[in-house]
Amino acid sequence: MKTRPLDFLALLLIIIGALNWGLIGFFQFDLVATLFGGMSSWLSRIVYALVGLAGLYSLSLFGRIDNDISEKID
Repeated sequence: MKTRPLDFLALLLIIIGALNWGLIGFFQFDLVATLFGGMSSWLSRIVYALVGLAGLYSLSLFGRIDNDISEKID
């Protein structure tokens, strides 16, 4: 599977989102909201939206990984 730059960006955003959710779960601390001026600020909402879009985009990786494994087995 050839890795695309968009795959790296999506992975980075997913990691940021996962770390933020971990902080919220363990310490009730929202890092994104703290850095960008609260949960309802437009910058925070953009970050949240980008993380969500990265998660949706990453669903396409399942199809590509499955195809890659099939090609290597044949």
